[in-house]
Amino acid sequence: MAGILQLTAPEPFLAITPDWVVWPQTVIRVTGLLEILGASALYVPRLRRAAGLALAAYAICVFPANIKHAMDSAAEASAFPGWWYHGPRLALQPIIVWWALWCSGVIDWPFHGRRKSPD
Repeated sequence: MAGILQLTAPEPFLAITPDWVVWPQTVIRVTGLLEILGASALYVPRLRRAAGLALAAYAICVFPANIKHAMDSAAEASAFPGWWYHGPRLALQPIIVWWALWCSGVIDWPFHGRRKSPD
């Protein structure tokens, strides 16, 4: 869903993009497309592992934008959506990385041997 929004309504994503990102509008569109392709590739057995690794790397790479969004929001007392959203979002970022790796079969932790790969 976020990938589609990055292509159709990139303004909120541009607002949280750190200043050091070169060509932010292009980066937002390209990353939106890559997010859609990565999610779609999870359905293709021979691409699943690469997709999981790419989506995990993507989640790590967007972490600076999430931090910037949280800091900008914290600077404004009336900012929406506020810390109730940003705190859990930042804390759950490692779980998003894990989820991409687990869904793609790259790792099976903490469920060692409980799941068979759909390949």
